[in-house]
Amino acid sequence: MKILRFLFFFCSFGATLMFQASLSLERNFFFFLFLTVEHGFPNQPSALAYDPQLQLMAIGTKSGAIKVYGAPGVEFTGLHKDTAAVTQIHFLSGQGRILSLLDDNSLHLWEIGGKEGHSYLEEVRSFSLPGRPGIESTSATRVTVLLLKLNLDLLCVGTEGGGVHFLQLPTFSLLDRSLFHDEVMQSAPEEYKCGKSLGPVEALQEHPQQAEKILIGYSRGLVVLWDLNTRHVDNLFLGKQQLESLVWERSGNTFVSSHSDGGYLVWTVNSSTPCTHQPTTSTIPYGPFPCKAVNKILWRTTETGAPLVLLSGGMPRASYGDRHCLTILQDSTHVTLDFTSRVIDFFTVHCIDQEKEYDDPTSLVVLLEEELVVIDLATPGWPTIPSPYLAPLHSSAITCSYHISNVPSKLWERIITAGQSQSDWPICGGRSVAPESKQKELLLTGHEDGTVRFWDASGVSLQPLYKLSTANIFQTDCDHNDSLTQAGEEEWPPFRKVGCFDPYSDDPRLGIQKICLCKYSGKLVVAGTAGQVIVMYLSDEKSDHMIDVATVDLLQDREGFTWKGHDRLPPKTGSVVFAPGFQPVVLVQCIPPAAVTAVTLHAEWNLIAFGTSHGFGLFDYHRRAPVLARCTLHPNDSLAMEGPLSRVKSLKKSLRQSFRRIRKSRVSGKKRAVISNPTSKVSSPQSLFSPVQEANAQLAEQDAEMAPVQRRIEARSADDSLSGVVRCLCFADTFLRDGTHHGPTMWAGTNSGSVYAYALEVPSQEKFSEQSVEAVLGKEIQLMHRAPVVSIAVLDGRGNPLPEPYEVSRDLAKAPDMQGSHSVLIASEEQFKVFMLPKVSAKTKFKLTAHEGCRVRKVALVTFTSVSSEEYCENGLVCLTNLGDIHVFSVPALRPQVRYDCIRKEDISGIASCVFTKTGQGFYLISPSEYERFSLSARVITEPLCQVDVDRLHDLTVLRYSKLSHCLHLQFEHNEVFSCVIKICSSKYLQARMKLGRGGWR
Repeated sequence: MKILRFLFFFCSFGATLMFQASLSLERNFFFFLFLTVEHGFPNQPSALAYDPQLQLMAIGTKSGAIKVYGAPGVEFTGLHKDTAAVTQIHFLSGQGRILSLLDDNSLHLWEIGGKEGHSYLEEVRSFSLPGRPGIESTSATRVTVLLLKLNLDLLCVGTEGGGVHFLQLPTFSLLDRSLFHDEVMQSAPEEYKCGKSLGPVEALQEHPQQAEKILIGYSRGLVVLWDLNTRHVDNLFLGKQQLESLVWERSGNTFVSSHSDGGYLVWTVNSSTPCTHQPTTSTIPYGPFPCKAVNKILWRTTETGAPLVLLSGGMPRASYGDRHCLTILQDSTHVTLDFTSRVIDFFTVHCIDQEKEYDDPTSLVVLLEEELVVIDLATPGWPTIPSPYLAPLHSSAITCSYHISNVPSKLWERIITAGQSQSDWPICGGRSVAPESKQKELLLTGHEDGTVRFWDASGVSLQPLYKLSTANIFQTDCDHNDSLTQAGEEEWPPFRKVGCFDPYSDDPRLGIQKICLCKYSGKLVVAGTAGQVIVMYLSDEKSDHMIDVATVDLLQDREGFTWKGHDRLPPKTGSVVFAPGFQPVVLVQCIPPAAVTAVTLHAEWNLIAFGTSHGFGLFDYHRRAPVLARCTLHPNDSLAMEGPLSRVKSLKKSLRQSFRRIRKSRVSGKKRAVISNPTSKVSSPQSLFSPVQEANAQLAEQDAEMAPVQRRIEARSADDSLSGVVRCLCFADTFLRDGTHHGPTMWAGTNSGSVYAYALEVPSQEKFSEQSVEAVLGKEIQLMHRAPVVSIAVLDGRGNPLPEPYEVSRDLAKAPDMQGSHSVLIASEEQFKVFMLPKVSAKTKFKLTAHEGCRVRKVALVTFTSVSSEEYCENGLVCLTNLGDIHVFSVPALRPQVRYDCIRKEDISGIASCVFTKTGQGFYLISPSEYERFSLSARVITEPLCQVDVDRLHDLTVLRYSKLSHCLHLQFEHNEVFSCVIKICSSKYLQARMKLGRGGWR
């Protein structure tokens, strides 16, 4: 009876909580933080595998991650519990199972399971090889090589001690029939023994025609054909050079071994000759000089006649020992693929039908340390195949990023046409079941080498669309690359540069700092490190024209300032040929040539605004004439004139000032409580950090008071270094002079907390060529604490952000409210403040630093759509702080909505690289080559939902969860409410188990 009372009370209490939670979610379910997918190339890859039946590829990393890829949109991610490097990966072909070996000598079995219509990757078993009795050293049982038998029921494990062990799959049962080198040495001739050990097992290969036989290769050079049934040595092949790898020829009559001297040997398997002393042929492709080891070799037969030989390494030590190469040999054709990063592994996509006579490879997939390269072996000349994903974002270091939502179809098609054409991708397993994106999204990345890359960010796969280079506008060392390439083609070896990873920039001044694109007019503004601002138009035709150059002096002849930094980039003289795509029409050069810190574009007014550490300028690119130049330097801004390389001189001064600020900014009162959000619509933030961090936060809450204490913020002095840096710029059609007449305006915010507002006289479209644009200073605002201004946005009478250029004139958006009073939202590093226009009187504010103890790093205005109704939206101000947390505020009331822990506060590069979208998503770099995508919107989520059909006899995942469900059903089948609670909890648990990866949702 007591048990029934307890169950009734528990179920009633749980049902009440669920009902209240459902009401709260239905009312306010706008926000939720999801870490959805990782874009780019995996950081520090260490292993590669391929399933020819399912057509899936797996990549392991040094951080212990396993990433599985198929057709575009088909992605899985798994993470080992221990942070250990993945040294080997093998597919159980056709079963959807993956075997991984870590550098801690542990084996792990993964399965692709299915739930709710999509697949996921989960670890189901692990195993560590026990030591051999009587041998204390653990190195003897350290795994060196794995071989999966074709029937997938047996795993052969080669070890450093020379032993071969056998495990039954998928249970990891160790069979009592291990093979040790002393048993093999009994069959070796006496002259070969000579007291030397055979060394570690370097290679294991199954006979392609006789499944009971395996080829065992030892480091010393001995190769053994071992019969598993009779436990007898069928053949011995006495190699004299250190062995690196083995590969069978398809018929099983011959095999090939590669060695440390840079050569490979072809051996004939003959049952009448149990001991073979000499190979059939011996080849050192780059001899006779000493060469590096051939790490791996593949031998593929072709119907055309000559076999295709692929080998990595083997280059001459003295002259090309530092090159990363893969050689392709076929008859008289010899190509040396020259990469810019180390070769990790490679495989071929070829025919696996046992009834076929030839391999006939169609593609070569090479995993490098910094990129993935795919070669088309079916096309003469062996060209590369562009990858629809896994593109190296860091081919040149990323310096800035820019996102465009809801790209018009016309612009989208023109960009795709200007970009490279896509070929058939050979890795096409699985299928994506994610709903197709309703709108197209572009992610633009600026790079250190002066390029801007356009990426399709509409879905899971970040696909490269178009690459724009600005280096051909200037006179740099890039012009000599063509002559060097032509000279290299006549050399031996016949090198061919392959891949796009090139971390070295010919000139650091080419680096892209800011990007701005008008998606309706196809006009692009790109600003660089040496003060160059380039205005470009999108053209579908090839062009040959001169580039207009204009100079804007931001110092305005101010005395006492001398630029000590780098020189400007000299532009090319004469006509320059430009391919279809974005073509420059005017180059604006800032003087001094400091890095551009802010840029904005208003294509409808034909105006661009740009700022540096010295001031800001306004330029009419239609008339090719400057409109305004304003110097923002303070008399003590000495660092602004020295450039980035000279700032080390003021290190002592900076440290001294920092310590002074620390002493001045002591917080009075008790320690502030770590409260997630006292006015949040959601009861608690979604934390994506470890349980240890959450426990520390709870402990801090217990020790602190519940009411937050405002921090006292010291005002910054006006003579702080770099106070004149322009941080943000914007255009707006609003009320500045009076409350009855609105017109074009330009706003600029600086590092010293100054805001400048200019009223612009912009002629009509018909009179652009006749009249010039005029700018008059209308307002000047100085923030009290002189905190750097991060963002400026003008709101209409309803508190909504103003539409983009051309949106109203082309009936693409509602016209802004021009009847009510406009306001301007100014976000500094310390607070958000709304001023009424045109009087610039303060309306409301939120002191973020005073309340939360953090500083603003990134700000964006976002439109959040309700989950229950697509028609209901709310505008929010999203901000990322220096602590890595994200805050959402209502607009224009600035009421806190939610707060989430998103990025580790130690990850400075991740915080600096973050970019928000207008629909509530975002990107930030988790490594030089990977973007983490996240979503703050509960409705707009881009995550990999895919399905892979597998056929296996023993499904470990389904078996475990079916037992769990059966147990729960037996216990609670008579209590519907309690059963409902259990099902919800278990489904949430399974969902977390499926999607929870490195630090967040997967």
